[in-house]
Amino acid sequence: MKLSARNVLRGKVVEIVTGAVTSHVRIDIGGAIVTASITNDAVKELGLAVGEPAAAVIKASDVMIGVDD
Repeated sequence: MKLSARNVLRGKVVEIVTGAVTSHVRIDIGGAIVTASITNDAVKELGLAVGEPAAAVIKASDVMIGVDD
């Protein structure tokens, strides 16, 4: 598969919260949690499950991460 995304964060699925149409998938990427909002169909098609490895692919030219003190 060819991607033009510049940022791929690999980690492990720690939680999946399923809604009527979309799910929030939480991925631990080494101490930080990234939450992705994707369709329920995509969760099934990708075979996402808690405890399994996953990658968050972020298609953006700039990603800013801030930490509040």
